[in-house]
Amino acid sequence: MPVIAARCRAVRVLITSGALGQVGGMQAYVRDLAAWLLAHGHTPVVYGPRHGRTAAQLGRLTVPVTDDLATLGAAPDIIHGNSAVETMTALLHFPSAPAVFVCHGWRVDGPGVPHFPRVLQYVAVDDTVADRVLYKEGVAPEKLSVLLNAVDTERFPPRATPLPAKPKRALVFGNAAHAAGHAAIIEDVCRRSGIEVDVVGEFAGTAVDAPEQILGRYDLVFAKAKCALEAMAAGAAVVLCEGTGIGGMVTTANVERLRRLNFGIRALQTPLTTETASDAVAAYDAADAARVAALIRERASADVLHEQLLALYERVVDDFARAPRPSHEDESRAAAKFLRDFVESTRPSESNLNLVAQATHRILRAPLVGRTLTRVARWVVERGKDGGDL
Repeated sequence: MPVIAARCRAVRVLITSGALGQVGGMQAYVRDLAAWLLAHGHTPVVYGPRHGRTAAQLGRLTVPVTDDLATLGAAPDIIHGNSAVETMTALLHFPSAPAVFVCHGWRVDGPGVPHFPRVLQYVAVDDTVADRVLYKEGVAPEKLSVLLNAVDTERFPPRATPLPAKPKRALVFGNAAHAAGHAAIIEDVCRRSGIEVDVVGEFAGTAVDAPEQILGRYDLVFAKAKCALEAMAAGAAVVLCEGTGIGGMVTTANVERLRRLNFGIRALQTPLTTETASDAVAAYDAADAARVAALIRERASADVLHEQLLALYERVVDDFARAPRPSHEDESRAAAKFLRDFVESTRPSESNLNLVAQATHRILRAPLVGRTLTRVARWVVERGKDGGDL
């Protein structure tokens, strides 16, 4: 990416994230955005909890990373929120900063989007998420933009050699991939077809810091969302797949539609079975996969996304400067509602607790396992009473 030496209207951006440990879709989004802003003369700072692999990658890029906002000596011009709790924390810590909030998924663990007077614009990464934000989160259409997910085409270069007529090596790529899950079906199908299979992901204990260095070795990749985008940019044929769902082979006929779904949950509605996986592998077409790669590299470059986000930042900062400031009372009420919703969204439901209790009861009543577990539980309790080391 080109580096701009002269800083013309440099923007200080506080980017919030969920946990900065394993590199998931949100974390990769944050890392790539921060790197682009830094290279283009702006000042990104990333705020998030539980530092690990992602925080280390940001540190190597010389992007400031913190889990304590008190360490920041200068306020941001704008807050780019990606996770609700951290975004609300940043808004309350910096009472003069406006915000945009980016929604990354259909499923939500914990609170949804933060409704707060200084969040002036919301962004959805695909049409599926836009439906959630509009029809489940109550955000007005004029406050929502759809800025499609993208891939760093400089970081993920095209493969050095053309794809073979028949795939020889396959990769199951994604943090949730592991032998006890969907990877087992894929491995079985590929091996029956004489295709070698590797699994790369956090759950399998095989996550890598630089997937761009390995993707070019594979002809066929099973992935979804950001991982699928990266694999396509690198030139592999891609089958959309994760968990219990499969979306089939990405082709020139469906790539535009699937990109608007972020190659994600709405595209994975077919059950994953040996038969559906076999059909997807049989659809391998080296020439068509090469055309898909060219389309992704042309139309899904992260440079375009980041330019769009920068333009949105500038518009929000200008709008905020011209508008009357929200009252302290309005912000306090919005924060109070967020806290209430947060507590409710994270409270275990009575039905779930009942299921856990019933399952535990059945296990403990089992003739062999139950007696053993009961003895272990009693031993733990007695050791705890005695103050012994467990």
